[in-house]
Amino acid sequence: MKSKNVFSSLLNPFKKTPENMTEKIPEQTSEVTPNQTSPKQPEFELNGSRQFVSWLIEQNLSLGFSTYQSGKVFLIGHNPNSELSVFERTFERPMGLWSDGQVLWLSTLYQIYRFKNSLPHGELNDNYDRLFVPQISYMTADIDVHDVVAPSRDALPVFVNTLFSCLATVSPDASFKSIWLPPFISQLAPEDRCHLNGLAFKDGKPAYVTAVAATNVADGWRDHRKDGGIVIDVNSNEIIAQGLSMPHSPRWANNRLWVANSGAGEFGFINLETGRFEAITFCPGYIRGVSIVGNYAVLGLSKPRHKTFQGLPLDDRLAKEKVEARCGLYVVDLKTGSTPHWLNIEGVVSELYDVITLPGVQRPSMIGFRNDQIRRIITLEQ
Repeated sequence: MKSKNVFSSLLNPFKKTPENMTEKIPEQTSEVTPNQTSPKQPEFELNGSRQFVSWLIEQNLSLGFSTYQSGKVFLIGHNPNSELSVFERTFERPMGLWSDGQVLWLSTLYQIYRFKNSLPHGELNDNYDRLFVPQISYMTADIDVHDVVAPSRDALPVFVNTLFSCLATVSPDASFKSIWLPPFISQLAPEDRCHLNGLAFKDGKPAYVTAVAATNVADGWRDHRKDGGIVIDVNSNEIIAQGLSMPHSPRWANNRLWVANSGAGEFGFINLETGRFEAITFCPGYIRGVSIVGNYAVLGLSKPRHKTFQGLPLDDRLAKEKVEARCGLYVVDLKTGSTPHWLNIEGVVSELYDVITLPGVQRPSMIGFRNDQIRRIITLEQ
């Protein structure tokens, strides 16, 4: 496990400049084995606020995010010199992420993977304190899996099956097992009727979901992107909030239901007494992917270049604020709505899907499938 050959082609840690942190790297650096040659790849650039790494250290956590647009999962931490550490692996259309710091679930184009940290407590591998190794894969087919949540470390995940407009879990005998349908969806059908996308757990159970519209016809949600968005209580089957613009990433934390009103670039919470969405901040991008830790929310921002993201209230708000849309990670203070820390992303990556925090992790890594690393990793059950 401590062989230095295992990670011989890792991305180099980014260096800090006096004002911020900026570095450019080839997109495929960490996926090229020593005996391969690679043509010049599009660049990937990170530009962080001055105290971004300090915040990671203070909070004792690392971050992860997925970008199906570029086919990557990135893990963000810090190296022993307190400099930004970036690790990436390539997957086919990575989307939903969930982790508790020891187990990591990832949805891709037609599979859901379970990764397990193989390093014992306190052990390092080339100065990485987590090595997530894929141990299980469920074949789901291309059902457009969005959010993935596991009730606990050893439990099976619940995920949003967007193509079939339902909540589901994995099955050893089928592509999925449906466990809940929105009240206005009349039947299971591969038609993406409402664009169900986000899932929030409460007390270890599915509690709230987001959808772009309460429509019951194939692809019907596209006509309601501006203000048809809804939040549904899974237990009561009631629509508890509406009038949103393409909402995503509901999260229950600090006794509040937090939601990204993505099409308007707003992040806030649902007032469960009035059903109103109350924004606490505006971010210059399409918000998708939320992870809450303590009094902070880490938000994923995307540039709304795809036609699905155009013609939304976000366009007018960006023009009003005289700012261009950005891609990156924004850390929002839930008490004040301010953004004390951020990590802007430029280059080949312009759209993110999910964001996770890895508690108690300083510098994470993971095994992918694009080189022969996976052949050399052997773990023994204790």
